[in-house]
Amino acid sequence: MDLNIVLCLLMFVSVVVFLMSGFPVAFTLGGVALVYVSVGVYFDEIDADFIGLIPERIFGTMTNDVLLAVPLFVFMGVMLERSRIAEDLLDSMGKLMGRMPGGLGISVTIVGALLAASTGIVGATVVTMGLLSLPTMLKRGYNPALACGAIAASGTLGQIIPPSIVLVLLGDQLSSAWQTAQLEMGNYAPDPLSVGDLFAGALLPGLGLVLLYILYQVGVAFFKPHYAPPLPHQAEEDRVSTVKLLAAFLPPILLIIAVLGSIISGIATPTEAAAVGAVGAILMAGYKLDPENATAIICSGLALAGLIIITNLFDLRMGRADINPLDYIGIGAAVLLTGAVAWGVFTGIRRAYGHEVLPLVMQSTTRISAMIFMILIGAAMFSLVFKGFEGDEYIHEFLTNLPGGKLSALILVMLVMFVLGFFLDFIEITFVVVPIVAPVLLLMDIHPIWLGIMMAMNLQTSFLTPPFGFALFYLRGVAPEEVSTMQIYKGALPYVMIQVIMLVILWHIPEMTTWLPQVIFG
Repeated sequence: MDLNIVLCLLMFVSVVVFLMSGFPVAFTLGGVALVYVSVGVYFDEIDADFIGLIPERIFGTMTNDVLLAVPLFVFMGVMLERSRIAEDLLDSMGKLMGRMPGGLGISVTIVGALLAASTGIVGATVVTMGLLSLPTMLKRGYNPALACGAIAASGTLGQIIPPSIVLVLLGDQLSSAWQTAQLEMGNYAPDPLSVGDLFAGALLPGLGLVLLYILYQVGVAFFKPHYAPPLPHQAEEDRVSTVKLLAAFLPPILLIIAVLGSIISGIATPTEAAAVGAVGAILMAGYKLDPENATAIICSGLALAGLIIITNLFDLRMGRADINPLDYIGIGAAVLLTGAVAWGVFTGIRRAYGHEVLPLVMQSTTRISAMIFMILIGAAMFSLVFKGFEGDEYIHEFLTNLPGGKLSALILVMLVMFVLGFFLDFIEITFVVVPIVAPVLLLMDIHPIWLGIMMAMNLQTSFLTPPFGFALFYLRGVAPEEVSTMQIYKGALPYVMIQVIMLVILWHIPEMTTWLPQVIFG
């Protein structure tokens, strides 16, 4: 057997062994890469100058503008979680739908979808809903497995409903793979694949998954009503008012519209939209922390909306030769609105700092972002060394020679990613597996947006598959002692099957992923 093939196999085996042993992911990927590149140099399988490419790969990763969206989206999610926006949502939805059979589970799913579209942080969503909803559901007679499954599954919706960190990272990897595949096919001016394309492509599948979750809960409540009983008759003072319902739902919905709307409408790139989301999260936190003094926050929110409108109506570039008096009016209005936004942001930051929310948010954002980027650097080193051993060519040859062509190759890749999800985090799979297999699959004339959403839906299962599903770990950490780990696992399994069903639906109806990007971006 060729020594290169042996080294490629040993690289993968070494990574799996070290990860299963509990070593940090980033250091495992980077360390294995450095060890095996040294072995390759020793056996003359890799030129010593190849090592000099590693710093260039790291520099290219760190100067990637798309990845700036990651810490901004993390900041947005953590700020919303720390300022307890979810509490009002869960309380209002629980009172609104609690009297229906299965109403609490449905309300958890709807709130999970809203939090997914406004935060995208699985850990924060699962922990928040676990602390707030699980005791109530158990107290009202819900089956523990059903309650745990609804909370864990709803918390993972942030991985498929945009804006999603998974889609940002996956979009970055697929964009490079798409360019590589097109160049190999002789297309030197390919249409770019952007994170915005994946955001638009994931919208309908994400909403479809929410619908399947709700249908499952309705089915359980219908066939096994004792598993999801309705709440007893509510006293008048316990019923949610229209004003309170609007106050709970309007801010996150406006934030979703601002972030997703600016991306889908083409006003902003995902990175710019993430900055809008971070500003919106600060304003929402400022309002939540002191709702009695909301003038600055409301004015700032309205000014932010006004700025988005003005940027579409006027050309605000000052140095143009053809500038006209009407543009000066737009520029002046933009300056005033920017001052109003700055006033609200300063007020929100001051309140968040005064309530000791901001320091915790900054610490969490730094920690999570540093973890993601360290893994990204380690994965970049790993994939570079793997390609240095011509591992990508072996993978390409293996997949293209499978009986059944691209159908067999795609099924095998999806199956491998699904199995790896039992043991590895989505970040490791995204950074290690996708760069290796995606160029091969894209060379087989597979639609890149459809492939990206299929991979994202597949990766979402990694949060719910025992024994190492992160959503299960998060929920185990906040669940009462009377809820066993096996009940959490049992509750999550039906939702894993629902996600697999959604994969099958997308397989047979790829237009669910490609129609909206085509309509929006052409």
